[in-house]
Amino acid sequence: MKDKKVNQDLENEEQVQETPEVVEETQPEVVESPEQAKIAELTNDLQRTRADFENYRRQTEVQREQYGEVIKQSTIAKVLPLLDDIDRAIKAQPEAMGPLAKNFEKTLKSLSLEKIEPAAGEEFNPDLHNAVMVEGDGDEETVAEVLQPGYYYEGHIVRTAMVKVAKN
Repeated sequence: MKDKKVNQDLENEEQVQETPEVVEETQPEVVESPEQAKIAELTNDLQRTRADFENYRRQTEVQREQYGEVIKQSTIAKVLPLLDDIDRAIKAQPEAMGPLAKNFEKTLKSLSLEKIEPAAGEEFNPDLHNAVMVEGDGDEETVAEVLQPGYYYEGHIVRTAMVKVAKN
């Protein structure tokens, strides 16, 4: 009798192997009490709230840095006319203003300001130069004279140099 039962079991296993069936895996249902379900829901809400707060904190830090940069650049743009006046005074009285000129250059450097002051004959670059006058009829554009220097602040152009362009 045992042999018949073993044979039947083997036949049943072979039949199962021959006809593959799609069996969905289901996780056993965990019976949670209402309190446990509420705790799980509140825990998920807390985790989401923490993540939202961290994202908000990072975003406000980035915005604060961006606002700081905008404020610095706008302040420098407002000071540029004063820098131009000091520069003109130094050029008008180079002997008397010699010490001021050295101090002026040192101060500009400490503020991360660099002058854009092209040399005469340098190729005209519309990204760095603002042409206000043009002389000649040629195809090649070069800087003839710098009327007002431009400035870089931390590698960004705050103001382009105002130049007179010669076409050769």
